[in-house]
Amino acid sequence: MQDVLKGLPLESNPNLLVGIEKWADAAIYRLTPDIAIVQTLDFFTPIVNEPYDFGRIAAANSFSDVYAVGGKPLTAMNIVCFPINEMDSSILRSILEGGLEIIHKADAVMAGGHSVQDSEIKYGLSVTGIVHPQKFITNEGAKPGDQLVLTKPIGTGVLSTALKAKKLDKKTTRFITELMAALNKDASEIMVEIGVNACTDITGFGLLGHALAMAKASNVGIRLYANKVPFIVEAIEFASMGFLPVGSHMNQKFCSAQIEIKSKIDPALLDLFADAQTSGGLLISVPEVRTDMLVSKLKEKNTPSSAVIGDVLANPIGVIQIY
Repeated sequence: MQDVLKGLPLESNPNLLVGIEKWADAAIYRLTPDIAIVQTLDFFTPIVNEPYDFGRIAAANSFSDVYAVGGKPLTAMNIVCFPINEMDSSILRSILEGGLEIIHKADAVMAGGHSVQDSEIKYGLSVTGIVHPQKFITNEGAKPGDQLVLTKPIGTGVLSTALKAKKLDKKTTRFITELMAALNKDASEIMVEIGVNACTDITGFGLLGHALAMAKASNVGIRLYANKVPFIVEAIEFASMGFLPVGSHMNQKFCSAQIEIKSKIDPALLDLFADAQTSGGLLISVPEVRTDMLVSKLKEKNTPSSAVIGDVLANPIGVIQIY
């Protein structure tokens, strides 16, 4: 996409505080000295079998970019592609009902949307929120000495692939469904309260891709510890069997030149570092003196994870070291 956008006559505006530069999670536009709007959108094809659950997951995923910048969602609009002449409309209704459940949990308002007839189902949301124009969080503020905290375990891409192949049991299916449908709302509110330096949400580019984007945007290096990253146990098993989504292979290829493997690591774990996540957790760069407080409050709110998985280095810039 960077190559596609290169050379386009994009306008600059002093009120556009965050745009497409530096792999930003969401656009932020200043309205007044105290209010900026946050805008994002996302949609994709089904990754689980139940329409209602698909709606929940797609909606939660769409809110994540607002939460990653410390924003408060206000409105959501449906984006729907559906083969209305080939499939029963009750399926679409279930998808929308699932999405509406998550919109309500986000304390946002459904404000409309747009639908088109398509041979393949796709669903997601366009979300608008607000944030203070001087207090938002981006992926470019990480500082040497910070520690990195991850709020959801890794492995949903591999397990979704196993589900499509009809290899996943009901218990694990339910686990990853609830994990992906969980909002990053509490984690976002806690990091804003504590005061952190940088944040990004872990989605399609995997832990490696999003960590690398943070390192490049912040002009720092990042060190990750394989034994501290919360990998879903079943995902390790399926990764070792080769159930890797196409996006994970692309992530590995894209990041390979900026990755340094510093110790002997199970190949399945290395694959999971690049696993393309759906509605993943937040990767938060927090000053070391505030790490314990952040982790403690995340645990109080029962977030899926509150793991300290690495730290930020002054050098080498734009490189991820894995130990």
